[in-house]
Amino acid sequence: MPQLVSLLVDKTVYCFFFPLTLTDTCMAPDRLQYAELEERFSTMKTFPVGTMVSYICRPGYMKIPGKSLARTCGEDLQWSPREQFCTERKCNHPGDLEHGFINVTDLTFGSKATFSCEGGFRLRGIAEISCVIKDKGVGWSRDLPFCERIPCEPPPSITNGRYTEAAVYVYQTSVTYSCNDVPKGADPFSLIGPATIFCTYNAQSNGVWSEPPPQCRVVKCDNPKVENGRKKTGFGPSYSYKDSVIFECDPGYFMIGTEVITCEENNTWVPPKPTCEKTTADACGAPNIAHGVVIPAKSVYEGGESVQIKCDTSCTFPDGAEEMTVTCQGQNIWSSLQNCACGPKSSGFTPHISYGRVIDGQKSSYSVGDIITIECYAGYTLHGATRIEYVGENQWNPGVPTCQLSAYITAIICVIVAIVVFLAAFWVYKKFFSQNGSYTVDESCKETCILKTNVPAEMEETAQMN
Repeated sequence: MPQLVSLLVDKTVYCFFFPLTLTDTCMAPDRLQYAELEERFSTMKTFPVGTMVSYICRPGYMKIPGKSLARTCGEDLQWSPREQFCTERKCNHPGDLEHGFINVTDLTFGSKATFSCEGGFRLRGIAEISCVIKDKGVGWSRDLPFCERIPCEPPPSITNGRYTEAAVYVYQTSVTYSCNDVPKGADPFSLIGPATIFCTYNAQSNGVWSEPPPQCRVVKCDNPKVENGRKKTGFGPSYSYKDSVIFECDPGYFMIGTEVITCEENNTWVPPKPTCEKTTADACGAPNIAHGVVIPAKSVYEGGESVQIKCDTSCTFPDGAEEMTVTCQGQNIWSSLQNCACGPKSSGFTPHISYGRVIDGQKSSYSVGDIITIECYAGYTLHGATRIEYVGENQWNPGVPTCQLSAYITAIICVIVAIVVFLAAFWVYKKFFSQNGSYTVDESCKETCILKTNVPAEMEETAQMN
């Protein structure tokens, strides 16, 4: 709009009107996380309406196809367009981690990948890497770590004994102990404790042995004798570790205690030797039941007293019952007394591992305590424990693991499928559409196609002329 200007000359005021136009300008362009102004625009101070500025994508970002890298100062004094025109670059998938797991939520610039190992292995290297700027593009900040079997210290040595040696002692390595031989005529050493121990790990993923090593000691128990009783088995001049003796009472006597005793590591018989008491008209000794328990448990029962007998797990009486009640009839006689019969414990079968297999410990059937080792086929990752134990009823502890397709292989399959679909669509397009988009009909079938179409005769003639 015109502006009034006053000028004083020789005490006379002269007034002038000058047409003055104020140009509207935009604020400086916003600083963007993903792009920066080209250098020639970075020093500009004013941005009149219509000014166009150009950006370049920052390192770690690349131009979005079809998007302009320029923005213009509009009459509303706003920069447009506003949408993002650079996107994060992507790192390649880190790959597979043998005996471990990779957690990658995204592959874009700035994302992270974390690593962990399956049971029995520990991580060597950094547990987390990032997608960072590298070599004018993006790449992972560090090399992949690896999972190594957890090592154990060499197994403990024992006095008067030895163990099987190995080149290295790592997770699942087992050693077996044995006692040294002794000169002829000397008392032999007995191996007390587990003969075999194996390398495992604790909560801190440090290697430890499954249990303490055994001991080699001389164990001797005295010759057991029971008054008014005699040995059924276990005759011998001397008794060493784990030797057993079975007793029975003389006629007219009943047994109080257990008929079987065993020589244990402290040179004593366990349980203590039984006693044989004289049978009375009105009493019974405790019923001796194989594979079962007596409720209530006492040494002597009065005539007419009843007890409940309960079979052990997987055991039953001949009629299939798991419990029964018997009554003392005097003279150490019980009514309907029977033993529990035990069948084999339920044997399991090899679990089915899709895309995996059992590499150690496989059998046609399994007993409680059997252990198997599992691995996945190439291209698949194990989710769960490598080593599982049979616990009965066809159950494994921990649960049976699964083998899942690795993320890298999945990505390759997706790319292949996408290419096949694209090629098929392109073939269909080339087959049935001309370059200008009109539908074409194969000459060999044109006449047939027209005959099969209910159209007026004049349209048929036109089609044939064409």
